[in-house]
Amino acid sequence: MEILLWLLPAALVTGLAMVWAAWVGRERPERERTQAEQDRFAEAILRPLPPAARNRPRPRERSTGVAVRRTSSDPTRRSA
Repeated sequence: MEILLWLLPAALVTGLAMVWAAWVGRERPERERTQAEQDRFAEAILRPLPPAARNRPRPRERSTGVAVRRTSSDPTRRSA
């Protein structure tokens, strides 16, 4: 039985991590926003974007590295 004592620290750390994750992920009640906070948010949302931000090119989507097979109904596929 003493040979299993080396598992105790790992089990304790795992248990503490599970308790911490449950505590952090708990559902919290939604707090009521003050009128000043709501007004400041509405002002920020309605403010027009600067011209430089509107014309900025969108970043390209990066490849995930996953190959996708074309289906036989794909018109771009060549028949061999």
